[in-house]
Amino acid sequence: MIRTPPHHGRRFPERMKLTGLRWWIVALLFGAAVLNYVDRQTLSALAPTIQADLGMDDRDYANVVNIFLVAYTVAYLLSGRIADRMGTRAGMTLFVVWWSVANMLTAAANGVRSLSVYRFLLGLGEAGVWPAASKAVSEWFPPRERALAIGIYTMGATIGATLAPYVVIPLATADYGGFAPWIAGALGHGHGWRVAFLLTGAAGLVWLIPWLWLYRKPSRSAWITPDERAMLDESAAREDAGESMEKPWTWAQVFAFRGTWLLLAGRLISDPVWYFYQFWFPKYLSADRHLDQGQLTITWVIYAAAGVGSLFGGWISGRLVRRGLAPPSGRMWVMLGCAVLMPLSPFIPHVAGLNVALILAAATVIASLAWLINISSLVVDIVPKHSLGTVFSVVAAGSTLGGIIMNTLVAAMVSGPSAKAAGFLDQAVQAVCGALFQMVQGEGYGLWFCIMGFLHPAAWLLLKLGKIERT
Repeated sequence: MIRTPPHHGRRFPERMKLTGLRWWIVALLFGAAVLNYVDRQTLSALAPTIQADLGMDDRDYANVVNIFLVAYTVAYLLSGRIADRMGTRAGMTLFVVWWSVANMLTAAANGVRSLSVYRFLLGLGEAGVWPAASKAVSEWFPPRERALAIGIYTMGATIGATLAPYVVIPLATADYGGFAPWIAGALGHGHGWRVAFLLTGAAGLVWLIPWLWLYRKPSRSAWITPDERAMLDESAAREDAGESMEKPWTWAQVFAFRGTWLLLAGRLISDPVWYFYQFWFPKYLSADRHLDQGQLTITWVIYAAAGVGSLFGGWISGRLVRRGLAPPSGRMWVMLGCAVLMPLSPFIPHVAGLNVALILAAATVIASLAWLINISSLVVDIVPKHSLGTVFSVVAAGSTLGGIIMNTLVAAMVSGPSAKAAGFLDQAVQAVCGALFQMVQGEGYGLWFCIMGFLHPAAWLLLKLGKIERT
């Protein structure tokens, strides 16, 4: 008989505890957001090169972006429910694997149709990170820290957008024929930008290692300190007192909730500003400011400003909450300040110097992202945890609908009449907004910069008059 040797009184050491584990968690969410936006921005950063290689005009580009946003909208509606059902850890894993593989597949694109298919698949995966991240924040942070936590991981998105040109443009323009001819031979025409998609997608699969190793709910985590567990338990007990017996909302309850519609409309109106800076601002600099592909790395200024806005927006509303304001009221005061700054936008295309234009654009982007942090925090403030992912997803779907309308509108402004037959997305949007598109056709970027100046003030008035703070 085999006997277990005695331990002679020895005890195996317990697993090391990580002080401030919730901030390690938000660091992982930050990393996921960085990779999410690097993968998303790879197309826009390389748009001039890819359009030339695949024979795409600006309307083709707009349609590919819209295909991505259609998938993003569909995925938003489903991913929150998936995160609620699967849990934060498993849901985030599914989303990251999906979008990383889809981004790698984009390297196989050989025309508008195949590029659209791969971007559609990317959109199906990328949307899920945000409802999953919001659930992670609701599980790991008390209300006073949530806006800051959301600001930190949203800053990851802006850092990803900042890094994207510096990562993907060198990858796309490297002389592979000189030092790695096998890459050029294997990938063929356009091998440079294809390498960029392969490597940026693979990075997401590496991120999964620390995520699966570290993330659990606080009650199940082996890494959390007793003090942090006690603090989170106390916060959760206060917050869950009125909802402990409730079941997750049905779809009917989600759509009957007034806050869902107010926040959806608020994001539909205001989010097109940030979508424009992601998908069209590099093209504006190329077309109207005459920057070439290499010079477009200057867009780091805009995306760095977005990071500042994300962090500042979360910090300042957290300060207001600590001083005694109810969380929804604190968010609305910060959003009012953001709305006041947005009328700087109409001046951007009219100033002579590039540096002045970038300063004005950076100011509006700071305001736009500080707004986004706080309207996202409003969802976490007013929705019970058991249905947070689902409501967050529905609200965020309004964001992508606004982005689709913006893409089609801006394409009409900068392209004028098209000789090609309208695609199904063009036909669908024009069925609703056709008269508007006829009015703005060929007007250029200047008109859109003017419109952007008044979207956030309109959204703030809608939320205020709708009494979002009392929902």
